[in-house]
Amino acid sequence: MAANLNKVMLIGNLTRDPELRYLPSGQAVTTFSIACNRTYVAKTGEKKEEVSFIRIVVWARRAEVCNEYLKKGSAVFVEGRLQSRSWDAPDGSKRSAVEVIADNVQFLSRGGGAKSSDQADVPSMDVDDSIFEAPDASGKKNQASVSQDELKPDEDIPF
Repeated sequence: MAANLNKVMLIGNLTRDPELRYLPSGQAVTTFSIACNRTYVAKTGEKKEEVSFIRIVVWARRAEVCNEYLKKGSAVFVEGRLQSRSWDAPDGSKRSAVEVIADNVQFLSRGGGAKSSDQADVPSMDVDDSIFEAPDASGKKNQASVSQDELKPDEDIPF
């Protein structure tokens, strides 16, 4: 029997300020994108850099904390899982996206990364918000589940 694994760990910098929304159920969801750089040596011996832009989705209390303390340029470590989804755009075309559903977000920027002028210590993200579970990979609806229509981005992807 083959086992499945869907685990993502990324370190990157926010490409823009986080966007916090509240679903009709009252559930908080924050989205932001990070840029992850990869440096490698080409066959020619030349050093090259490749950048990937990855959309991150954070739920519940973690979403509110990320929105409060992160801003464009903040460095973060994100741990979570990949999720793909698709929808029909207003123009009738099919759209799809792969994003990371964050289970944990650690702030790597101190001080200058906070949005507010209050430079107090950034809180730990060890918040027990298990009652605010996002829909799981199998599509099962949890206590604070949402429809795919509620997850449609306000603007086209890519970032």
